Amino acid sequence: MKLSYTSLLILTILALTCESCSSFFVNNKEGFVKVNGTQLELNGKSYYFLGANFWYATYLGASSELGDRKRLIRELDHLKSIGVTNLRILGASEASYVKNMLSPAIQVKPYEYNQNLLEGLDFLLSEMQKRNMKAVIFLNNNWEWSGGMSQYNAWSVDSSNYIPPYPNKNYDDFMNYSNSFYRNENAKRIYFSFLYSLITRKNKYSGYYYYEDPAIMSWQLSNEPRPGNGKEGAKWLDEYYRWINVSAKFIHQVDPNHLVSSGSEGLAGSLDSTEVFKTAHASKYIDYLTFHLWPYDWGWYNPNNADSTYPVTEMKAVAYIDKHLQIARELRKPVVMEEFGLPRDSSLTKIGTPTTVKDKFFEKILSLVLDSVSNGAPIAGANFWFWGG
Repeated sequence: MKLSYTSLLILTILALTCESCSSFFVNNKEGFVKVNGTQLELNGKSYYFLGANFWYATYLGASSELGDRKRLIRELDHLKSIGVTNLRILGASEASYVKNMLSPAIQVKPYEYNQNLLEGLDFLLSEMQKRNMKAVIFLNNNWEWSGGMSQYNAWSVDSSNYIPPYPNKNYDDFMNYSNSFYRNENAKRIYFSFLYSLITRKNKYSGYYYYEDPAIMSWQLSNEPRPGNGKEGAKWLDEYYRWINVSAKFIHQVDPNHLVSSGSEGLAGSLDSTEVFKTAHASKYIDYLTFHLWPYDWGWYNPNNADSTYPVTEMKAVAYIDKHLQIARELRKPVVMEEFGLPRDSSLTKIGTPTTVKDKFFEKILSLVLDSVSNGAPIAGANFWFWGG
């Protein structure tokens, strides 16, 4: 669905200016996850969950040879049987000029969408609803592997202005180019049009419009949005804050039934600044906080030297979680640890590789989350990375 420039402008103006006007659609409360103080609630009861990242489930749901619906049903049944009731999934991908990215993409070019993949998302949500599972759907990507912000920028400028990712360029240069999305009005216009098209889509299998589908818990602005890297990123903080506030407000105006989250990594995606993270998420249109935990990627843990690096990793991980619980208390919002992971032993990936340290890490992290929940902390759940089948 392509919105005319006038229609999109009207919607954007509403998102920017309408504080108390009635929303476009009936606000049906039953079956939707809501916020009550620092807790999540479902049908008047506290809502806590064990979740998984299952980003490619949309692709499995496709009806063409790309998909595998029998496998998807099998995976959902198994996840449900082991207590996983919340799935973080990809709801947007953009055909990219970057090599080796996810293909095919949901958005083939500006305002043109792959209906087979969207029907894959339809099928997935309808199957999740049958199992009383909830979906967190991310709608953009800071990273280039699914197109994301860098591709929105590429669509909005002459091709001579593209900045390729590493190794051709310094990676910080590429990421700062990607994050110039926040101040690129043409790129954001394409993004807002996609949001409107998806949120108002009618599910082919369940009959729900997405804005009224109880299988959805939250719309997420992006996977791991960042203001940028280093001093360059710090220069554009106001544009980053404004994008979060305006985008979240836009979604709430189109869809009053569902929560909105940013998809942030937390401090690691906020220039390691508590002030940046808090300012970005103080918006009243952001319903709950998110953070991710990646000890290997952040240099805490060396799988080839596990004996000496794991104890420090565990200590830093606990401190990182505690810091975000404290920020959630200060902002009086719930928080979700929606990504965490660790490599298998010696960082090997072949079948049969032991998971000794990873198991120990998962046990520690999930025990900490459970203990925090039991003591009334503002954390609502955790999604491990990721479900591989």
